[in-house]
Amino acid sequence: MLTRDLGHRTEREVQQQLESEVDAERLTRLDRTLIGRAEDGVIDLRAGNTETDFSRAHQQLLIARARRLERMGLATEDGPLRWSLSPDAESTLRTMGEHGDIIKTMHRAMTEAQLQRSPELYTIHNRERDPAPVVGRVVARGLVDEMVERRYLVIDGIDGRSHYVDIGETDGRFPVGSILRVSNVSTEPRQSDRTVAEIAAAHGGRYNIDIHLRHDASATQDFAQTHVRRLEAIRHATAGVERQPDGTWIIAPDHLDRVSNYQRRLAQARPVAIEFLSTVPIERQIGAEGATWLDRQIVREVNHDLARHGFGGDVRRALYQRQQWLADQELMECKEDGLFYRTNLLNVLRRRELQKVGDQLSKEIGLPFGEPVQCERIEGTYRRPVELASGRFALIEKSREFVLVPWRPALEQLVGRYISGISRGDAIDWSIGRGRGGPSL
Repeated sequence: MLTRDLGHRTEREVQQQLESEVDAERLTRLDRTLIGRAEDGVIDLRAGNTETDFSRAHQQLLIARARRLERMGLATEDGPLRWSLSPDAESTLRTMGEHGDIIKTMHRAMTEAQLQRSPELYTIHNRERDPAPVVGRVVARGLVDEMVERRYLVIDGIDGRSHYVDIGETDGRFPVGSILRVSNVSTEPRQSDRTVAEIAAAHGGRYNIDIHLRHDASATQDFAQTHVRRLEAIRHATAGVERQPDGTWIIAPDHLDRVSNYQRRLAQARPVAIEFLSTVPIERQIGAEGATWLDRQIVREVNHDLARHGFGGDVRRALYQRQQWLADQELMECKEDGLFYRTNLLNVLRRRELQKVGDQLSKEIGLPFGEPVQCERIEGTYRRPVELASGRFALIEKSREFVLVPWRPALEQLVGRYISGISRGDAIDWSIGRGRGGPSL
């Protein structure tokens, strides 16, 4: 359509575009021409079509590009105007082009976020090269590949570097400004896989709950059931295991190798595990009522090495301001021999925030706010998650009051459902439906 409306490009326009490709660090049209002319990996540019000015200029551009590939280590001179092309030249140039596009994406994201970061500290996360988790705040998110909906995050790290992380097909709902820990997904078999392989090897390649309980007298029914759920997950995703009609599993001698292949396929689709450390931006944590990520840093529940520049420097400054706020609230004292914070600081802050938010929600819902009692059964309808500085909480509406309890991902699909569970501090074992016999979460 553009050609019809604007006409064909002139030879001069084509020439100018090709000239810009001579020094490009990506796969270009000149490279495709060179690869197409190669015979047994050798490019011979001694002869060519030089009948017109354009063809002569194009031949000179091909020669200049071949010399550029030689300097890049992707071609070797093999005589006058002859070069041997590296077998991986095309894939290397494609990778270099992708790398350049990613750096541009990162620079645009950091500029839009008004963050002054050195491009020298831009890094593209690679699971083989970067085994350590990435901790930092989300600067941007987007699609790597719209065809398979692969997503990426740009993370401003506490190590002072800016990270581009391909998160695969993971749901990309990570608010800009939230603080995350991103870890590589393991491709090794789990301990439960090793247990199944060990028990099956001792029982003729067969596994079920009864066999497990006979093999290990200390195991419980619930513990053995977790191994069955693991086998079900593997069976649905691959033909690595077989279940007989009576519930017995046939476990192959190479079960652990099959599990490793299964884990690698999972890692290709979702290469990283993402943990929310805080959905509240660091600026809002300084004067927040709740137990924030900054507070966990202060009491050393989480102890990260903070760079003195970039986001690491921002965290250092925010920690100092948070300590001043805690001192104003008489929750911390600064003495000559160090900092002294109030006993159970995090619990005190968490209860303050829950009480404040509970009072606000009480007016909205029309029910009084109640605090769950340790080891007491909680039964009610799960209404929605509530984002607080202390973390994410679930709003459970009971018959005469409502409570706020630590949220779990398993609750995400249960909005409006009746659930029950027993509170054990920050952990609650939930079951669906009334009473004690519902499916366990």
